[in-house]
Formats: sequence, structure tokens, C-alpha cells
Amino acid sequence: MIVAVNPGSTSTKVAGFNGEDETFSLVVSHPVEELQAYERVIDQLEMRFETVRSALRENEIDLSTVAAAVGRGGLLRPLASGVYRVTETMVDDLSHRRFGEHASNLGALLAHRIAAHSSHARADGASCPAFIADPVVVDEMIDEARYSGHPLVARKSIFHALNQKSTAKEVAKRIGKPYTECRFIVAHMGGGVSVGAHAGGRVVDVNNALDGDGPFSAERSGGLPSGQLAELCFSGAQSHDAVKKMLTGRGGLVAYTGTNDLTAVLDAWDAGDRDVGLVVTAMCYQISKEIAALGATLCGDIDRIILTGGMAYSERIVKMISARVSYLAPIEVLPGEREMISLALAAARALDGSEPIHEY
Repeated sequence: MIVAVNPGSTSTKVAGFNGEDETFSLVVSHPVEELQAYERVIDQLEMRFETVRSALRENEIDLSTVAAAVGRGGLLRPLASGVYRVTETMVDDLSHRRFGEHASNLGALLAHRIAAHSSHARADGASCPAFIADPVVVDEMIDEARYSGHPLVARKSIFHALNQKSTAKEVAKRIGKPYTECRFIVAHMGGGVSVGAHAGGRVVDVNNALDGDGPFSAERSGGLPSGQLAELCFSGAQSHDAVKKMLTGRGGLVAYTGTNDLTAVLDAWDAGDRDVGLVVTAMCYQISKEIAALGATLCGDIDRIILTGGMAYSERIVKMISARVSYLAPIEVLPGEREMISLALAAARALDGSEPIHEY
């Protein structure tokens, strides 16, 4: 069995797989109010690990039968797409937030913990391997996409690489074309929103979905007007940490409506809250603009626009975005995330030798 763990900004997902067969799955939601009790994401590690341990106990998982643990990859140095062994260097970089802070940082750490605990259940005392796959720092951007407008600030590739890659490959199968020959625009819409241009099997341009690029989302402020942001930063009214949280966890829908729960927001709109409705409309407007901008990146030669992530379950969200961008290319909707099965299959390929294991 392979155990996959995926810590998101507001949830922890745990699942077990034998091949492509899912043997168990659990999603634990973490309300904003609960997470606000932790000053740093790394401070959530014990709480999240207890979530994982409870899931394994509830499903009577014998750790001695776990062939590998695999977690969602977090903020590391820029990496090529692929499977990476969790090393002590990786653990150290993530634990000390060397390249930034995000919930996905906990993925490798949780997989590392599972692997360590597996050693206690094995007669030989050996632990199973721990991996990550297609971490959020996958970097395949073309050179011209890295320019921001000032040499002191370079654009970075930080996005939902695992789900974007997996979803794009699934759509490539549907249309009967190798992924390496496809030209897609993929919009992952969840706690954060990343919109990527896929060409030749590479994500050649994508917004930094973490801290200050692209559309606002359920929790992210997106690309704020830089002059006003500079004034806020130097006004003395906000600390550096407060501004970072404003950008990455308390922006977007949370800042405008007080919640990251899209269902609750849409219910409030249906109940007659026009202000909430305008916020949702503005979010979809910004996502549409980002998709349209990448039409220029691909020179208008686009096989499909793909809408994925949790927001894609909402027909209203999909309809609002499609109305603005369907002139560019046909739209495919794959709601939710394929991240768990993608993690498990990547680990399986690493174990059977069909995919190389990269060392960090």
C-alpha cells in the first residue's frame, strides 16, 4: 500500500492506494478560526500529523504493509518536474522555511513522519521510503516570462503543479493527443488560483499563486496595486508578518466576506447579499483576465482551456468564467483535484523503477 498525504491551506487529505485502487480516503477540514491559533504553518505539524495517525488507525492500516509514503511538495528551491526522495536536507529547508511558508511545506514532513513510524512496525526496523512529486516549485517558465518590470523583482514559478500536470495529461488522453504536443491553459481554482500555459509538455508561464500575482482567490489577495501596497508596508500600520498573512491567508474572499467557504458565500448571494455577489463576480472576472492573458502567451493557438480545483464544482463559477473566455478555445471542466491518485501513482512508478527518483 502507498499512503498519500496532501496538506492544503484549509484541509488535510489522507488516502491509501493499492495500484490505482483507493483503499481509504479522509479529508479533514481546518476552519480559518482553528488555523489562526498557529502563528506559523510549521506550528501545525503536530496537529496535522495527529490527523494522519487518526486516519490510519480508523482504517486499521498496518504500517508494516506501507510500501511508501508520499506527500505534496512544498516551497523548496526551483525544481524540475518529477519524483523526489524526502531527505534530511529537504526536511531542514522546509522546517526552517528557507524558501517560504505554505501549507504544502507540511507534505514532505508528514510523509517523513509516516515513514519513520513505519520502522516501528517492521521486524527489520527499516522504514519505508518517503517521496514528494511535482512540488509547487516546479519551474519550466520561458525566459521572457521571468521579467517583472524591475531587476530587483523576478517572477517566480509557484503554482499547483501536481494537479495542473495531472489534469492536463488527463485532458490530453481525452482528445487523443500526447501531452507533449498539446497547448492548454489550465486554471486551478481553490484556496489559491494558479493559471498556467502548457506547451510542449512544459508550463511555460504561470502566475505565482502564493504571494502576490494573478487573481485573488478564497484566501489570497493576488496582484495588488504595487504603489498602494508599498504605502501600506511603510505606513507603520502593519508588520511584515501581518502583510504576508494579508497576502497569503487572509486576503480574497476571507478579507471581503469573512470566510473562505465558497458554498457559504454563494448561499449568502442567493439570500440577497448583493455585495457578496459582486465580490464573487470580481473574482471570476480576474480569473478570466488571467486566462485571456495567457492566450497571448500561446499566440492564440490553444487546444483547450481547463477549469479545475474545488471552485470548478460550482456551475455558476464555471459559467461566469466560460462566458468571458470560451471564444479562445473549447473548455474542459475537471472539478476537484487529482492530486491524491497522482501522488500515489508517482510513488508507484518510483518504486518499480519506471520513473527516476531525484535526489534533493
